[in-house]
Amino acid sequence: MTDIIRLKPLDNAIQHHHHDYHQIVIGLSGYAEFEVGGHGGVVAPLSGCLVPANVEHYYEGIGDNRQLIIDLPDDAASLTGSQRELRRLFDRPGYFSLDESLQHFIQFLLHEMASPQHAPGDLLITTLLSSLDARRDPAETVSSRPARTLDLARLERFVHAHLDRRISVADLARVACLSEAHFSERFRQQTGLSPYQFVMRQRLEAARHLITSSDTPLSEIAERTGFASQSGLSHAFRRHFGYPPVTLRRQTLV
Repeated sequence: MTDIIRLKPLDNAIQHHHHDYHQIVIGLSGYAEFEVGGHGGVVAPLSGCLVPANVEHYYEGIGDNRQLIIDLPDDAASLTGSQRELRRLFDRPGYFSLDESLQHFIQFLLHEMASPQHAPGDLLITTLLSSLDARRDPAETVSSRPARTLDLARLERFVHAHLDRRISVADLARVACLSEAHFSERFRQQTGLSPYQFVMRQRLEAARHLITSSDTPLSEIAERTGFASQSGLSHAFRRHFGYPPVTLRRQTLV
């Protein structure tokens, strides 16, 4: 594979994937949100991000946007031979801004892309990488913004729509458009609960509502709220509320 350089907008919907080549994304217009290896950031005009190979990343274009994207496989000329040290740019995810000199260089690169006689070659990409590397502070940590807050209301709606089914962490992570590991960590940080505890609370609250608002048999309530049996519901109900569901049902009937 050779270097691939292209211009494109990013979808206005959250996408995620990983690939076996490094990537540079530079904003030309509009905005895009990225999360690369758990590090969130915004790519605004004349700023960008570094995406290391095989690192899962999420991205979403915000409105009208246009990005300059460069794909760099391990055998790219700009990362091999005497340029091998430039691979350190991709040791970790990162975000950067273009100073005035690099802004002029990007404009020249875009001009070359627009000319069929002068398609950008390896030398131009190597120059860009060398310039970014020269501006890199080796002691600098990844520049990122706080991670996006999870939409708990959306997660609750998903759980309630699937109460009678098994709901896994992977299911919730897909709703949040995160990997399972990142979702579990962020969920616990935001709520103080594990995803399992969150789902269990939703099941039990739904069961309590059905018990107090209907005469539905407890066995059916257990089935409708995702418990394997009435005894399973009773055990979880007693542990969470401090009394069994039959006690609540008797109080409701009085």
